[in-house]
Amino acid sequence: MSGDRQRQLRLAEALLFAAAEPLSETTLAERLGGLPDITDLIAELAALYAGRGVNLVRLSGGWAFRTAPDLALELQAERRVTRKLSRAAVETLAIIAYHQPVTRAEIEEIRGVSLAKGTLDALMETGWVRPSGRRASPGRPLIWTTTAGFLAHFGFDTLADLPDLAELRAAGLLDLTPLTGDDANGGGEHRG
Repeated sequence: MSGDRQRQLRLAEALLFAAAEPLSETTLAERLGGLPDITDLIAELAALYAGRGVNLVRLSGGWAFRTAPDLALELQAERRVTRKLSRAAVETLAIIAYHQPVTRAEIEEIRGVSLAKGTLDALMETGWVRPSGRRASPGRPLIWTTTAGFLAHFGFDTLADLPDLAELRAAGLLDLTPLTGDDANGGGEHRG
């Protein structure tokens, strides 16, 4: 390997380790002086880290180092969670992820209940959803989409990686029983 190639690999490695979020190939190429073969460089760097404690993985349309999946359980540490999302927030997040771009009225229609005032705020605070413009319809309502932070947090490269209905059922994550009582209104939200 030439000295220039070794330097490019080391610089790419340093950029990826120092980045707070996944870096796109375009960003890496620019930071490496307009490198034309960035795809090959990333593949080479990923191969160097294959089988190690950290791996170079594609997340949220970019590249980042993450703990090797086989070591993740051994490195888990319990920590206090300052705020757990409500069932309503989790449902709203799922609707946004699978139906985006979506308006508040569409979210309420799908859920069958009105959204509590802070539900979208809580999801914005996590950095997982954001308003991304306005629908060209009467009232010009905000439309909501997920963020790159959502993809990175849940380990997806693109929205196409989200599990489909069959995968959710197989994992036991899809509860098809009807809601009753307080659960039916999303924990204090009002039926519309």
